[in-house]
Amino acid sequence: MSGLVYYSSGSGNTARFMAQLGLPAQRIPIRMDDPVPMPDRPYVLICPTYADGEGRGAVAKPVIRFLNDPARRALIRGVIASGNRNFGATYACAGEVIASKCNVPVLYRFELAGTETDLARIRAGLEKFWGALCLTP
Repeated sequence: MSGLVYYSSGSGNTARFMAQLGLPAQRIPIRMDDPVPMPDRPYVLICPTYADGEGRGAVAKPVIRFLNDPARRALIRGVIASGNRNFGATYACAGEVIASKCNVPVLYRFELAGTETDLARIRAGLEKFWGALCLTP
């Protein structure tokens, strides 16, 4: 299996989800002056959504900084987005923004810190996703 990179804000929902997921991952730091990880292999990005009611600001600034580096952006293979269903149409929309800009698929969406079902589906889905990529010439 290849890599995971994630961002989690101060609320910690995504960090709790990643701890429960139990797969190796690199974290994009919250503080803009902290060092940003440099993945050395293809990865899936797991990212929460921070949109206003119109969908503006959906992708957190540290994630934008991470993806603005061409070497990092070249290795992204998919995105998993989280959000809050209370926000309706903007639920998990950071995934759509990133997928569109990076030309990768949105692999899954989950709410807040996720559920046991989300964890199981993501583990199985990532295994299948990376396996399919390895078989593609």
